[in-house]
Amino acid sequence: MNHLIALTGMAVVLFAATNIDDIFVLVGFFADSKLRTREIVLGQYAGIGALFCLSLAASLLSLQIPRAYVGLLGLIPIAIGGKRLFDLLLKRDRTEEELEHRSGAGRGARAITVAMVTIANGGDNIVIYVPSFAYRTGYELALVALVFAVMIALWCSAAYAMVHHPRLGSPLRRYGQWLTPIALIGLGMMILYQAGTFAIVYRR
Repeated sequence: MNHLIALTGMAVVLFAATNIDDIFVLVGFFADSKLRTREIVLGQYAGIGALFCLSLAASLLSLQIPRAYVGLLGLIPIAIGGKRLFDLLLKRDRTEEELEHRSGAGRGARAITVAMVTIANGGDNIVIYVPSFAYRTGYELALVALVFAVMIALWCSAAYAMVHHPRLGSPLRRYGQWLTPIALIGLGMMILYQAGTFAIVYRR
């Protein structure tokens, strides 16, 4: 039972840490009167689903490598999170204007465009998902997929609420940019620990 709770928590953190930016993209889509809510939701599920499947396929290729060495991939989210944190400290992070530009890139399109933007916005997701999926059982991956499905619904609901209640967006924009790199670094540390990579480094 504790394992399932821990795995569910990991999946929630994994999704949230890699999709904070995506919520702003969704805000742009929901604000577009040419797009229907159904098309946006379908596009989001298709985009995240594609990222999930690509990551799963890539993780299967890593099964021939000792688990502790696969865990070294945990350094990737640490590096990504560290870079984002460094950029924030130097005030070189992306501005709200840039995020709005990205969210409007597919304006006037339908669900397929929402999916394409979601995939393009999730370039870092695959390299972060791969070490998290490696050596997971089919049952565990099914649970992660279920959690992701629920989280997508929550993400769409949150973006919809932000469009209709603009004040809700202010705290998320203010603190979300700091939570993302911290969550990514924590996620990378978790991957290194669960894969036993720290033990190898300690022995050497």
